[in-house]
Amino acid sequence: MEFTFRSEREEVMKKEIEIVRENIRHACSRVNRSEKEVLLLGVSKTKPYSAIQEAYSLGIQDFGENKVQEIRDKYELMQEDCLMKDCPPHFHMIGTLQKNKVKYLPGKVVLLHSVDSVSLAEVIDKEFAKKDFIARILIEVNVAKEDSKSGFYIEELEEKVAEMAKLSHIEIRGLMTVAPFTEHPEENRPVFRALRESLFSLQKKFPSLPLAELSMGMSGDYEVAIEEGATIIRVGSFIFGERNYQKL
Repeated sequence: MEFTFRSEREEVMKKEIEIVRENIRHACSRVNRSEKEVLLLGVSKTKPYSAIQEAYSLGIQDFGENKVQEIRDKYELMQEDCLMKDCPPHFHMIGTLQKNKVKYLPGKVVLLHSVDSVSLAEVIDKEFAKKDFIARILIEVNVAKEDSKSGFYIEELEEKVAEMAKLSHIEIRGLMTVAPFTEHPEENRPVFRALRESLFSLQKKFPSLPLAELSMGMSGDYEVAIEEGATIIRVGSFIFGERNYQKL
């Protein structure tokens, strides 16, 4: 019975991933972009390792987690997984990062999406330096200035980037935002456009920094985000199904 259940679940996931990839192609086509410019990040937070195995078998190679412990646990399982040894998946930290948990991440994540303070960047720099790793980060921006969300305001980005650029084990790769929840994706177009324009401005101010990434857009609005320049879209529930937070 377990085999039948897993087979049916994988078939549903396969169809959902195909839909997302087709939507990515259409969104890119509408604005004359190549679909290769957009990374589909599977948000696997709260999901079991078996869900990562299934998504990986269907072509997803990057996974987003919002808890350090989940990254640690899943990373350990991945090391024992002979099917993933030659080309292991990549973990991204996309949730709020507590400073006392940073020490567990060097070597386990390819990108930190949610750096929302200079003091956090300093801790990341210190902990990654201890293990001789470079931390690739995205700066979280609270474009809509929502009280419920963290991140820098657009008008303070230049000053904060200048401070973080001095850190020797930090590589600032771009910007990230969590747009307001809405049932109408078009309402978030100004948010995504503002983030893109902020990145362009920073590229001119800091030409030596590798500022290329825009992590924006989730299951409900990723097509609009792509049209506005997203290079990373974070899609979770559409691929993996609804999340169960009760176990956390």
